Amino acid sequence: MSTRREFLQTGLYAGAGTFMPWSSQPASAEPHAGRRPNIVFILADDMGFSDLGCYGSEIETPHIDELARGGLRFSDFHNSPRCCPSRAALMTGLYSHQAGMGMMTSDYGRYPYPAYAGDLSEKCVTIAEALRAGGYTTLMTGKWHLTPLKIGKHNYPLQRGFDRYYGIINGAASYFDPASLTSDNDPIEVSKDDKDYYLTNAIGDHSAKFIEDAAHGDKPFFLYAAFTAGHWPLMAPEDAIAKYKGRYAGGWDALRKSRHSKQLAMGLVKPEWRITPRDARVPAWELASFHPWEQRRMEVYAAQIDLLDQNVGKIVSKLRQLGILDNTLICFMSDNGGNYEEMGRASQREGRPPFMPYTTKDGLPVISGNDPSIMPGPATTYQSYGIPWGNTSNTPFRLYKHYAHEGGISTPFIVHWPGGLKRSGITHTIGHEIDVMPTCLDVAGVPYPTKSIAGTPPPPLEGKSLFPVFQGRELTERSLFWEHEGNSAVREGKWKLVSQFPDCWELYDMEKDRTEMHNLADQFPNKVRKMAADYAAWAKRVGVQPWPMPQTPSGAIRMGAMPSPPYLMHDRI
Repeated sequence: MSTRREFLQTGLYAGAGTFMPWSSQPASAEPHAGRRPNIVFILADDMGFSDLGCYGSEIETPHIDELARGGLRFSDFHNSPRCCPSRAALMTGLYSHQAGMGMMTSDYGRYPYPAYAGDLSEKCVTIAEALRAGGYTTLMTGKWHLTPLKIGKHNYPLQRGFDRYYGIINGAASYFDPASLTSDNDPIEVSKDDKDYYLTNAIGDHSAKFIEDAAHGDKPFFLYAAFTAGHWPLMAPEDAIAKYKGRYAGGWDALRKSRHSKQLAMGLVKPEWRITPRDARVPAWELASFHPWEQRRMEVYAAQIDLLDQNVGKIVSKLRQLGILDNTLICFMSDNGGNYEEMGRASQREGRPPFMPYTTKDGLPVISGNDPSIMPGPATTYQSYGIPWGNTSNTPFRLYKHYAHEGGISTPFIVHWPGGLKRSGITHTIGHEIDVMPTCLDVAGVPYPTKSIAGTPPPPLEGKSLFPVFQGRELTERSLFWEHEGNSAVREGKWKLVSQFPDCWELYDMEKDRTEMHNLADQFPNKVRKMAADYAAWAKRVGVQPWPMPQTPSGAIRMGAMPSPPYLMHDRI
């Protein structure tokens, strides 16, 4: 069978015809009932499908679990497989390529294609722009990651519809002394005297303060709280890490089985979906090297997610204190699947990216890279939890962030809205982050704008409002698509066609095999051809380019998966 790349270079790519979006209708002109709701959208960063208690985790997340108990949990919700593309889709209700974010902001100026500009397109409309025009106060905290720092503030949050902002413009930062920290439009720094500063807590505190200020006004509000937890670097206060001391002594194999068992008991996954094998690059726990360091990596990551939950608790507590919780739609999800990146050592003298500090705010050197002789957690380290624990985060699915297999694109999605939900529990409705904007506009009674800040009509919304699901109904069947760095997929009903660059297409029956263990491509060649043609038409429509593009540096091309780091090849305990 041809590889996906070879297929796209045939006439099918150029001649498959025009593929129209499944949902381009404007939102309803009036709210569904009573006073318009406030909307709080909370985003986690690089958090896997199984990292919340209500999705099978041992990590303590009581505040998010409470939202799930009183609301609706989606078992089959999806994101884009990486930070920038995911945030662009969330903010616009479009596929990331249509918003100029087919790759990352760091690629600005490299590719001569609009879909890969690396800067949020002014031809699209953000949720904040639409809701502010519709009478909402618009607030944002946390990670923006939709424009390069070096080219000015034209695409900062306040220039794209938000009234207030506190957070980081870059995609990552030290949790104790974050680079690119910004208040509204102004760069700020953490005071050296602020010994207790921690970015997750600061995002939670500012979110609560923004809510309180907005609640005293006469307009409903929209808050987008984009936490950086649990994105690397692995950093957390020592008392938060100590809470998980020894909890991971059993290792990743036992933990994956435990999480999967809980998911089965909850009804989130089906028994016929076999849990995927441990990543072939990861040894059995008994044979792994550096057990204390491996445990510590996961202890710090767990502390990051725990602190994320505590700050979600601050937001919910503030809404409850102000008496507006019942009339507030709260949505929670992650931007992509758990991350497998193993951090290499960066020079102490030159060549570090802007988000990676050379020293702490107290002047101590920051040692970067996954070095088993250095325990992660303090501000003097810059490490990641890597392949073994990323594999665990994405239980029971295959692969990770970057990829279009389920481990890269499956997210917890929780909706809590006492005044608007007519169902609770678990829904198996298939959803995608492109549905977030049409949902927000629908429940707010705000129409989709007819003009962008570029002065042109924006592309029609690609997503669908999830409000019918909130009311106990189902969505009509549609096609969904993914592409990032040549990793591609299309979902049509129970079928998913997916490719890990540069491999062949794989076909899966997602009702029987959502963990993608049994490739049916050879058994259903006509289905492969039909879905591949649909993918090609979509790719042409939104501006996807064959990967790698001629301008792509060789170092940016991932052939399959990242090689194993040396420490995982050892067989001593």
